Amino acid sequence: MSNYQLEIKQIVDYPRCRIHREFIQSLIADRSIRTNNGCSGLFYYAVLCSYANFRTSYRRIDGITYTVYPGEWVCTLKELTEWLRTRTKRHVIDILADLQHDHLIEYKLLGRDKLVRYRIKRWKQHNTVLDYNCPCQKDTGFYFIPIPTATDLISIGKCSEMDILLDLWISAIYNDERVQGSFSGPVAYFRNGSGNPLVSYADLAARWGVSKATVGRVLKKLSRLGHITLVTFPGRHGTAIYLQNYLSTMFQISDVMVDKEEVALSLNIKIPQPFAGQEAEEGTTCVSTQPIIVSKPPMDYMVQKVLQLLERQGVPCSQCSRCAYKLYPLSADGKGEYLEDSREGPLLFRLEVFCGFGEPRYVFLLSTSIEQKEVNHNG
Repeated sequence: MSNYQLEIKQIVDYPRCRIHREFIQSLIADRSIRTNNGCSGLFYYAVLCSYANFRTSYRRIDGITYTVYPGEWVCTLKELTEWLRTRTKRHVIDILADLQHDHLIEYKLLGRDKLVRYRIKRWKQHNTVLDYNCPCQKDTGFYFIPIPTATDLISIGKCSEMDILLDLWISAIYNDERVQGSFSGPVAYFRNGSGNPLVSYADLAARWGVSKATVGRVLKKLSRLGHITLVTFPGRHGTAIYLQNYLSTMFQISDVMVDKEEVALSLNIKIPQPFAGQEAEEGTTCVSTQPIIVSKPPMDYMVQKVLQLLERQGVPCSQCSRCAYKLYPLSADGKGEYLEDSREGPLLFRLEVFCGFGEPRYVFLLSTSIEQKEVNHNG
C-alpha cells in the first residue's frame, strides 16, 4: 500500500481563493470593522456569494415557494440590509445595481419590491454545481472567489477597512517556494512577480485608494484586533503582513507563530546583533580557532537564533540542557584555505549539534555575509 503525505499549501498561481462561510459570518457580526457605507464592494460580493446555492433548493416566503437554482438565492430586502450592514433598503438596491453594472451579478425585485432574487455570474466556472435537489447550508462550508474579480473590486474607489482585510486574506500565500517568507506563515503577497512580500505604505495606499496615514491606521487596528501580524523592518525594506487564524480557518490546522528573525532570514535581511562587548545568551559553545572575520559574541548570538528556529521547525533537542554545538569555518573553494584579509563572498560555517557526547545528531551549513558600511571621515 502506498504512503501519502498531506502538504498544506496556498500557492501563488492558483486562480481562486477559498472563502469559508463561517469567516464571512464573523465579519458580518464584527461591528468593529467599518464598511464605510458603499466602499466595500468586495465585502458585498463575498456576502452574496456566501448565500448562493451549490444545488437546486426551494425556499418558502410568505406562503409562496420559490425554486432557487445553483448560484442563486432568494431573500427579503430586510435580510440583505442586515447582511450587507446598510442602513436603508434603497442603499441595498444601489449596491446590487453597482454589482450588476460590473457584470458580477444579476438581480430582480419580487413581491412588490420586498424580495430579491439574485444570481452570481460565472458561478459554474469557479464553483462545483451539484445536480440533485437539497437545501444548502449558509453558515458552513466554503466557496471560491476568482482572484481577478477580487482585484477588480479592490481597484474601484476608496477601500473600507472591511475590504482591506478581505484583500489581505485573499492575497495570502502559504508554503510556496516562489514567495519568500511564505514558509514562516501565511503572508500577504499581491502577485507582482517579484516573489517578495515586503510592501511599503505608499504602494498599499495606491492599491486601496487611501492615504498612507489611513493605511498605517487600518493596519495597526487590524493588528490590534488580532487579524494580522505586522513584521516591519528598518530603512526601505518595507513591511511583511502575516494573517492570523488563517491556517485554522482555511485548513483546520494549528496556526503558527511568526518570528521576526525567521522572517528576516528568509527575506535575506540583516539580523540585528549585539555589540562586540555584549554577552551572548548562555549555552555550551565550541567555536573553531581558525581565522574568521566575525567576532565571537555575534556568532554565538546568531547560532542561538538558529537553534531557536530549529526548535520551531520540530527539532526540540536544540534547546535541551544536554545540547552542545560546534561551529567550524568553511572555505568557499572547498580546499580549507582561509585568507584573513578575504572578505569577498559569503562566510560559510558548519554547525554540528550534539546531544551529550558522541557523533553529532544534526549537521547544518550556515551562510553569512558582512555588511559594509561607509565611514564619514569629515567629522
